Amino acid sequence: MTTVLAYEEEPLLQDKKADPRARAIILGFECLDSTASNGVTNNLVVYLQTVLHGSTASNAASVMTLYGVSYFVPIVGAFIADAYLGRYKTVLFSLVLYLTGTILATFSAFLIERQIICYAKPCDSTNGFNSILFFLGLYLMAFGVGGIRSSLLPFGADQFDDRNPREREKQQQFFSWFYLCIDFGVISSGICIIWIQEYVSWALGFGISTLCIAVAFCGFVLATPIFHLKVPQGSPLKSLFQVLVCSLKNVRLELPMNTSLLHEDVYKFPKLEHTDEFRFLDKAAILLDSEAEHSKKYPEVCTVTQVEEVKILFRLLPVWASGIVYSAAYSQMWTTFIQQGTAMDTKFMSISIPSASLSTFEVLCVMALVLIYNKLPKIAIEPTKLQRIGIGYFFMILTMAVAAFVEMRRLESVRNGDVISIAWQLPQYFLIAGSEMFTYITQLEFFYDEAPDSMKSMCTSFSLLAISLGNYLSSFIVTLVTALTGTGGNSGWIPDDLNRGHLDYFFWSLCCLSAVNFVAYVAFAKRYKLKRIIVEL
Repeated sequence: MTTVLAYEEEPLLQDKKADPRARAIILGFECLDSTASNGVTNNLVVYLQTVLHGSTASNAASVMTLYGVSYFVPIVGAFIADAYLGRYKTVLFSLVLYLTGTILATFSAFLIERQIICYAKPCDSTNGFNSILFFLGLYLMAFGVGGIRSSLLPFGADQFDDRNPREREKQQQFFSWFYLCIDFGVISSGICIIWIQEYVSWALGFGISTLCIAVAFCGFVLATPIFHLKVPQGSPLKSLFQVLVCSLKNVRLELPMNTSLLHEDVYKFPKLEHTDEFRFLDKAAILLDSEAEHSKKYPEVCTVTQVEEVKILFRLLPVWASGIVYSAAYSQMWTTFIQQGTAMDTKFMSISIPSASLSTFEVLCVMALVLIYNKLPKIAIEPTKLQRIGIGYFFMILTMAVAAFVEMRRLESVRNGDVISIAWQLPQYFLIAGSEMFTYITQLEFFYDEAPDSMKSMCTSFSLLAISLGNYLSSFIVTLVTALTGTGGNSGWIPDDLNRGHLDYFFWSLCCLSAVNFVAYVAFAKRYKLKRIIVEL
């Protein structure tokens, strides 16, 4: 018995042996990219408040909108890379936008560096050339970061020969190293750049990020001759729309009782097993007598595998939608958690700790938890991917509850004329690290495994889109809460002076929203049918 394996090799622009130096350069690129992007964005909410003098609510909304753009652009970037430019040119063009944006942001910070910074009292909002210049730089940078996210990781995977088993093994290791490079950037920016921004110079801190991207740009361009380049293959959306159009075209036709009568390409592998869900899509695979003879020349009929690939996307939608609500709660780590920390005593054991630097603690916790989880002995009944995602959702409920308790304790201490230590925030950062480990990492694995072979890049980009929409949802929630609670002369839940507000009510609201999301997710996860591949022997 022989197992039949088949794959369609992607044509190359340069048919040469993969160069290990190219992989090392791409990993170094990601270290610099992660350091630069996190060096600008992780402490951005503090810069908007202390230098540009924006309100607490508008600052949170601005940061969430910026994060949303940087996670939405990969969808567009992935489409452009697959259909037109290719991954190399997409990364290169994104680098130009990225570098231009960081230069403008650094120049803006340099121009206003001598302004008086206010922490203890509300500041008047400042609009003008510097603000426009800074936000222009931020959004150019967001478009550049998004373009790189869409193409850099698959471009790195292109540097391996899939036909060689040893190369495939090294490719799996490359993904792990790439993730570690992302974490390296978060840690290095949290320890060095953020401290420089708050205690030395904002312009110098942004300048270091600019230097990182400049080095990455030069290294990427100089390494062009050793890169393994592949030509664009067109958008995977073509098959999706073909199924939808054919099913509408055949809407009046009756489905055969025997599903084996539906059209399938016997020479194409792998094939997907037929399922009874979304039966209306099966009409796209009805093969009429007139089409049987000419189906290859006139492909007006879809295969069962094509139909099942679209069904997979339909099944993934509820899981994907729940990720939007989860991301809205997770994004508080970059906004309201930091704002909460700035209202605390930032000295811990006589060391000044910027509130944004606690994200470094969260990243270290994620890395430690991942290592511990992988080292644990395998149990007889290991949680499935869907169950691990659900565990992460439950941890998010606990995270919001603990954040609310900490804020209640902080407000109580303020009424008593005291200020609690920023160390009180450590439990909520630890819990959100556990939530991230179970949810985000597993989601990427789950979407990659469940996605059809022709749509893996697209599905990975859609997981980033969920993060983007979650940031937009968070921005909308903050704006709505501010509008509803800040009327009639009231300070509202999230005023500029948090001592006069009720940030704890906001955290409790997110806790309830996360609980509803968890219940809805469990209901869908119980009914989810995993993809099944027909193995030809």
